[in-house]
Amino acid sequence: MIAEKYKQMLGQKSVIREIAEYGAERAKEIGSENVFDYSLGNPFVPVPQAFTNKLVELAQSPEPSTVHGYSPSLGITSVREKIAESLNRRFHMGYRKEHIFMTTGAAGAIAHALRAVTTAGDEVLTFAPFFPEYTPYVNQTGAVLKVVPPNTDDFQINFEAFEKMLTAKVTAVLINSPNNPSGVVYSPETIQKLAQLLQEKEREFGHEIYLISDEPYREIVFKGVEAPYIAKYHPNSITCYSFSKSLSLPGERIGYVAVNPACPDAELIVNMCGQISRGIGHNCPPSIIQLAVAEVADMTADLSVYETNMNILYDALTDLGFSCVKPGGTFYMFPKALEEDAVAFCKKALEYDLLLVPADSFGCPGYFRMAYCIPTEKVERSLAAFRKLAEAYKKEGIH
Repeated sequence: MIAEKYKQMLGQKSVIREIAEYGAERAKEIGSENVFDYSLGNPFVPVPQAFTNKLVELAQSPEPSTVHGYSPSLGITSVREKIAESLNRRFHMGYRKEHIFMTTGAAGAIAHALRAVTTAGDEVLTFAPFFPEYTPYVNQTGAVLKVVPPNTDDFQINFEAFEKMLTAKVTAVLINSPNNPSGVVYSPETIQKLAQLLQEKEREFGHEIYLISDEPYREIVFKGVEAPYIAKYHPNSITCYSFSKSLSLPGERIGYVAVNPACPDAELIVNMCGQISRGIGHNCPPSIIQLAVAEVADMTADLSVYETNMNILYDALTDLGFSCVKPGGTFYMFPKALEEDAVAFCKKALEYDLLLVPADSFGCPGYFRMAYCIPTEKVERSLAAFRKLAEAYKKEGIH
């Protein structure tokens, strides 16, 4: 008999993927240059040349077993050492290789982190707006995801709602900053308040509350915005990272878990991750990619185009009457739709070949997400379509 729960999930496909698939079909009809696809967060900037050079060097290695063989279950030792050293240089931490576990991207990192610190029936809190895949990430572990309602004024944490939901059942809080979908970066004050509250509740409840920090956009932060390194604020913190955005390598599926050295069970958790891999099939990410990213762990691709695109879109859309909290990072923008029903709004936008994602599944109805990781010239050409869309709503008297 087939597994019924996965069969049921077929009816709950990702709206982001569905819109992207529509865009691919529409591009066959009118040309991809005429489809303004803001649906999928797929980086497009070139990878650093140093990464490519290292990859070529490795591919030509006379020792294929080193490059193409299985890595140790926790990751290649030299890679874990280099990542620990990089984190220490940049964020003044005390990581050692024993605190690092290599994974297949941030998704793989979160999959391990959740299983290491939750058991069936535990609650995991996250903050709206949130990445929709958090729901299966958490619920498939046997734990239960609970979503804290958004603070739509600035998309910082809604602490009043959070404190009410932070009960003894909560064993982990899953945080994402810089945030997908809002582009907002949680301020040092927000993170400090969050950490203090978690530590107070740990003492009250008599058990750890782990702060799982999902950080694939950590390096995409705009001028004048301070992005705190979240693990510095809470000892029981687990950082989940991906090189997909910083190095523009989403298809290579490489990332890591970094457990705060101040966490009493840090080394135990990393070793547990190796055992968790045995059950979920996430073990041994590609050796050649581990070795290549280790050489450029301090580097990023040229990410400046994202801030350029953000400023163009933010200025244009607010001029057209859209309400939007200005992003502090990532390559996402999260405006309010021009009608209450964001699904209907995004459907209407398709008439102008604008592919936008309604935010109902992000826990924030009435908003839509734009992934502006596309060439700047295409961003500029899309503005006419946004203008026509806004004018259509004005004519209908809705906006």
